Amino acid sequence: MNGNENASAAQAVVEPRLGSDPEERRARVAWSRLVEPGDARAGALVARRGAVGALADVFDGYDAERYGPRLASLDPDQDLHNLTLIGGRLVVPADPEWPTGLDRLGDEKPFCLYVRGPMPLNQACAQSVSIVGARAATAYGEHMATELAAGSADKGITVVSGAALGIDAAAHRGALAVSGPTLAVLAGGVDRFYPPSNELLIAEIADSGALVSEVPPGQTPTKWRFIFRNRIIAALGQATCVVEAGNRSGTMGTANWADRLSLPVGAVPGPVTSPSSYGAHRLLRSGAVCITSADELCELVGPIGTFLASDEPVPEAEYDGLEPRDLQVLDALPVRRAVPVARLCSVAGAGETAVEASLARLELRELAERVGDGWRRARRRSSGTSR
Repeated sequence: MNGNENASAAQAVVEPRLGSDPEERRARVAWSRLVEPGDARAGALVARRGAVGALADVFDGYDAERYGPRLASLDPDQDLHNLTLIGGRLVVPADPEWPTGLDRLGDEKPFCLYVRGPMPLNQACAQSVSIVGARAATAYGEHMATELAAGSADKGITVVSGAALGIDAAAHRGALAVSGPTLAVLAGGVDRFYPPSNELLIAEIADSGALVSEVPPGQTPTKWRFIFRNRIIAALGQATCVVEAGNRSGTMGTANWADRLSLPVGAVPGPVTSPSSYGAHRLLRSGAVCITSADELCELVGPIGTFLASDEPVPEAEYDGLEPRDLQVLDALPVRRAVPVARLCSVAGAGETAVEASLARLELRELAERVGDGWRRARRRSSGTSR
């Protein structure tokens, strides 16, 4: 395959030329059109015989009922030409740019990837997180997806998603808002910007990040391809985070793939009454990591110790650190009218010596004050009020 002479310098860097087997590449393009994504039987055949040998077997009549219907339409040279026309490139498993995370998929891994955009996939997926969720997202869900993506991308972590409506789009926008890396896995060809309402967003991802598909240019997205596209989204991230998902959401398929690939799964909690969060809550009950901030998500993605989420400081209460007896005396102190020690002994159920010792400690902490012969709680003063 010859690269587009007008491609950007970044694309030229990742364009595989040396050590490539043209026939193997053409054969893999043919296989990407011959069968639907995720065909494990075809994947096993190619793994056993090689893409060229397996294709030759098919042309010789092997399993004609299965592979015959699309044989006549195969034209890998035309597919490669169409890819070149849009400034795209082909990436196969033998290329340095191939994301090794896809190898976890075994016989279900893509035969090849059609890529559009300057971002090298191997570098992009060296540190990446998949952020996914419902298309019919709530304002809360979109806000969380944007914040999580922006915080992750700001640390150089690539945000992987599917460019769909709702959570996917919010995740991509969050990464782009901080000029961070983001990658979209499409269910159709990299020249088919779907959904149309996200056309400008997908074009922006193509300009600075990467669009990825396992089907040739011109192919339309179908329900089946959306379902199996999820395995690639899961495999390209070091972790998957579900922001919102209904009980029957396709997003749950991405989380299931991540779990199947032994990758961490996180979920964002939402209102327990919101149907959009039912799936996320189900994942949390099944052991997913609770994600409430970008720092927590980054901690899930990186190697142990790389990203450490800092705990939010808890405001100190007036009774923190008090001994039990001091707390009893504090509870016995009235707010307005001072009372004698004898009265405090009765209410707190303690002897005079013990109560007086507690009062001394409470006074040092400005929790109790003496008024005449009695004691009461110290009155709070604003910072601008003189004593």
